[in-house]
Amino acid sequence: MMPRMRRSLLCISTLVCAAVVAPVAIAQTQPAGPPQTQAGPSPTMPVKPVPAPSPTTAPAPAAAPALQLPSAPTVDDPMLAPVPRPKTEIASWEEALQHLRARSTDLQIAVQDVFRAEAQWRTALAGYLPTITGTGALTKNLITRDVPTLVRDAAGNAVPKTITTPFPEFLTGQLSLQQTVINPRSWYAIGTADRNIGVAKLTVEDTKRVIALKAANAIVGVVTAERVAELNRAGLLNALQRLDLASRKTQLGNGTGLDVVRAKQDVETSRATLVDGDESLRQAREALGIALGLPEQIGVPPSIDLNGLEASARASCKQTSKVDDRADIAALRGRVDLAHRGRNDAKLQFLPQLDVRSGVSTTTVDTGSQPNTTWNVQGVLTVPIWDGGARYGALRDNEAQELQAIQQLEAARRQAIIDNLQAQRGVTVAETRREVAQKARDLSAENDRLTRTSYLEGRGTSLELITAAQALRAAEIQLALRDFELVKARVLAVLTLSVCPW
Repeated sequence: MMPRMRRSLLCISTLVCAAVVAPVAIAQTQPAGPPQTQAGPSPTMPVKPVPAPSPTTAPAPAAAPALQLPSAPTVDDPMLAPVPRPKTEIASWEEALQHLRARSTDLQIAVQDVFRAEAQWRTALAGYLPTITGTGALTKNLITRDVPTLVRDAAGNAVPKTITTPFPEFLTGQLSLQQTVINPRSWYAIGTADRNIGVAKLTVEDTKRVIALKAANAIVGVVTAERVAELNRAGLLNALQRLDLASRKTQLGNGTGLDVVRAKQDVETSRATLVDGDESLRQAREALGIALGLPEQIGVPPSIDLNGLEASARASCKQTSKVDDRADIAALRGRVDLAHRGRNDAKLQFLPQLDVRSGVSTTTVDTGSQPNTTWNVQGVLTVPIWDGGARYGALRDNEAQELQAIQQLEAARRQAIIDNLQAQRGVTVAETRREVAQKARDLSAENDRLTRTSYLEGRGTSLELITAAQALRAAEIQLALRDFELVKARVLAVLTLSVCPW
């Protein structure tokens, strides 16, 4: 009875150990195939003695029946349910561009700057075109006096007459025209406004590049967050299965309370990681919504092709050959020119101005000594002599603005060169990081497999088992992050030196 009882306890212990180990390898290290088996004698069957081998023949291995490992236990937990899909999803890069064209606030602000520049050009042109002003006035004098006087009639005889002065009621009208003949500042302002339109258009082109890069990064960020959330749920599922099996093992008397506590700690750690990952996913979806101009969560379907994102970005934006051709650098170079013209405009304030003015006025007052309607033409020469030093202050201010614009251009150009070098190098770095993460994941998987084997043979502890599983989960997440970082690096390398005419 005693040998048979020991064999029965050995059978229960072997089954429980195998059940604890089995679920850890789900979707990680075990390839698809027939169930695992463990060689060993059956405790319920007598072992037949094996005859000794002859000196001339090799010993034959003992045939032992295979022990099939039990399947992973089924667990259910509300947190295993995935995050609900958002109402709106984008399935392609072209669809994202449609949202950017229609809803991007940054793009609309840049477009309105172009309209403002065109309006300023029209204002500058008006400074040289003629101005026509018409005025009319109805006057009623409340205090008057009657004055007797003599007037001559048609025959030339003096006739007494009473005149009310000032006239009680009279109407006057005036029409004036002014044309600038010599005004260098007005001519120069028209050219400055025209160049300002070009700078505003270049700013629109660079805004398209920037918002396209933000949208691409947001799309990759959503896909990354969804992949991490999926891995977090797989980790929680495995932790729950280990907890269930550890509890069963303890109930059978082959485990300890410490094993259960460690399994519970692993479950709670997995839950905390899952909560953080789900919130990161929701924030990533909201960031994509903001990038596309929608105040809501925007999702990305699992069927989206991230490898085609680089090709789509390359098709929508044309790459330039050098940094100076990028729209923002060209716009800053235009602003240097505008600052230089502002300096010249301050110098033109010292020059005189010649205007031609003409006015026609009429009144209902009949004085008898002058016609009711008059017309005059004037040539007005304005020579600035002294204004308290305002023009000198404006000149110094514009000189400083020009120097600032030059330094801003140089700083942006240096940064663009470094950004381009880093973007091109970033692809290689991302590929290397991905390879390192792949090797680390493979090593973690092998360590997890060896730890489970050691635990199955009774040489390992539950702490080593859980630590190996946690390291494998972290390596899986790190590999997923490196995969998507490689996509972002490739998109950045495309859009760093690009002009987007969409």
